[in-house]
Amino acid sequence: MTPSDPSPFLRALFDRAVEVADPIRSLARVLPEKPSGRVVVIGAGKASARMAEAVEAVWGPCEGLVITRYGYGRPCRGIEIALAAHPVPDAAGAEATARMLALLEGLGEDDFVLALISGGASALLCAPAEGVTLAEKQAVNAALLASGAPISAMNTVRKHLSRVKGGQLAAAAYPARMLALMISDVPGDDPAFIGSGPTVGDATTPEDAAEVLRRWSVPVPASVPPALQRSGVIPPGDVRLSRVRNLIYAAPAQSLAAAAAMAMAAGCDVRLLGDRLEGEAREVAADQAALALGIAKGLAPDAKPVLLLSGGELTVTRTGDGIGGPNAEFCLALALALNGAPNIHALACDTDGVDGAAEVAGAVIGPDTLVRATALGWDAGEALRRNDAHNFFAAIGGQVVTGPTLTNVNDFRAVLILPG
Repeated sequence: MTPSDPSPFLRALFDRAVEVADPIRSLARVLPEKPSGRVVVIGAGKASARMAEAVEAVWGPCEGLVITRYGYGRPCRGIEIALAAHPVPDAAGAEATARMLALLEGLGEDDFVLALISGGASALLCAPAEGVTLAEKQAVNAALLASGAPISAMNTVRKHLSRVKGGQLAAAAYPARMLALMISDVPGDDPAFIGSGPTVGDATTPEDAAEVLRRWSVPVPASVPPALQRSGVIPPGDVRLSRVRNLIYAAPAQSLAAAAAMAMAAGCDVRLLGDRLEGEAREVAADQAALALGIAKGLAPDAKPVLLLSGGELTVTRTGDGIGGPNAEFCLALALALNGAPNIHALACDTDGVDGAAEVAGAVIGPDTLVRATALGWDAGEALRRNDAHNFFAAIGGQVVTGPTLTNVNDFRAVLILPG
């Protein structure tokens, strides 16, 4: 693929970013020799089943249990793959988490636990704090997702309303040794926020969690404030974390670098905007549109195509009744800001194949996006107001649908500016 065929070219870059984060390709290089004695494999996240598959490809059949999203299961010979809901937890996730905790009971100093953690574990590992029902936990999760709060803030609340996050999963395995292998899907690659840090000590407080709820006006049931005060989050330095090693082996920066190398080989001038962008999707889109328009204005006819690459995790403050996600909303807002500017194309997708709660990775746009929408009776501005980006792009043929990618290194955004 070459930049002269923009949409397939952008899709090929995205596919390359996903490919290098596939656990089958990347996990074996960091997996140690299988320890002697009892070995238990646990994990959760949208990549966890693929990670378990990669482990058994090296170690052979293992005892264990991992929890992944419906549709993301993989065949394993010993490790049980449990399926549950994401991004809002369900009873299946709660039941599987209870069985995982039971599996860790009674482990000794000579036992070894391999924990496989990736994005999505915050919802898939579900053990509500004492006094909070599953239905109440679901309501808090849904409200957080609609609030526009960044992932770090959401995960602060999730930790303090859980019996398994914020180091509590690792504490349940103590005194066994534990190696936690992680795929990062959070800006900054802080292991404490990947899957809400089930194997990592946490320095946040119940007051921090309460402040998140206040700042983003998140409505909560009456059971939540007292439950926060009873938080069981494990502080850094606790002896129950002394036998844990946490290792991030795949991260957004690696995927962006692979896409950048592919684009440079195709003749592009690549400009990396960072792998940890956060903020409201439509606001980041406006910034990148302004940047792209400025570059296009000064681009000579014989210049190289310019590619803007970025990662991170954008948010959407939902005020409308549509169906959308941060990547599709970024593309919709970008198309509006570009207003049909010639020679600028873009793609934004989540590397896990799921943008928001829809089975859609994201979207792709070009100079004709708004014209095609108008011809089909769609008002792009109204679609953005209603947070209805997925329906908008479905109508005009601009969706990117991958199915389960079996990995998760967060958002991938590429804006291509061609000389004209």
